[in-house]
Amino acid sequence: MTPTPYADLNGILLEFVKATQSVLGDTLVAACLQGSFATGGFDQHSDVDFVVVVEEELSVWQVQALQGMHERLYHLPCPWAQHLEGSYFPRPVLKSCARVGEPLWYLEHGHDSLTRSNHCNTAVVRWVVREHGVALAGADPAWLVDPISPAMLRQEIAATIRDWGREILAEPDRFSNRFYQSFIVLSYCRMLHDLETGRIQSKRAGATWAQATLDATWVGLIDRAWGGRPNPAASIRQPADPDDFRLTLAFVEYVIKQATARGGLAATDHR
Repeated sequence: MTPTPYADLNGILLEFVKATQSVLGDTLVAACLQGSFATGGFDQHSDVDFVVVVEEELSVWQVQALQGMHERLYHLPCPWAQHLEGSYFPRPVLKSCARVGEPLWYLEHGHDSLTRSNHCNTAVVRWVVREHGVALAGADPAWLVDPISPAMLRQEIAATIRDWGREILAEPDRFSNRFYQSFIVLSYCRMLHDLETGRIQSKRAGATWAQATLDATWVGLIDRAWGGRPNPAASIRQPADPDDFRLTLAFVEYVIKQATARGGLAATDHR
């Protein structure tokens, strides 16, 4: 199995698939990569975003067994083992956007146990799985998700630009570390790019587009954000540069206004 260019990561993914198959047996429908390893723009600092599809909601004993499996994988002597992130979707939930937002069993990046979260239960994740999912086991992921229109994608992306922006601007201290400072800038570049194109693309593509398209004021901030991506486990414990963080908050406001100007948000939504 060679789903990525990194041999040590492929070894972790093979172990992950074998262990998942052992726990889930015939209830496993598919496992695939989504995120940057599906859309492109990945590198050695990228999260490894996965989706596992099961026939129905996980049983109590399956969850317990998966908890043990993820704890064991996390402590393998390979840095990629700490970068897995993803959710377990019952097949009917993944199929349709009608069930967006329902909580799933989710492994957060940098953690070794599952929690209930709606983090992956979005139209964006479904679109990436359908259009670019990298199969690891089971069914072709493209067959597991109904088509998602550009209008539906744009609606969700615009809502995220607005709602997450409101959260960041209302409680900036929660995000004032080096990891989030870079992550916010690159995420807002990508979301605005995706809003423009009606397709999901990588953070690298979003950053490149933003530097070429948006006001030149933001070029340096975007460069520094990209340079701040390595070693997120350390950077999340380090304070953000005060000047860059102030610029980051201003950039969030700028992107919300740009989304409004480009028709992604109603004129009153950014207030």
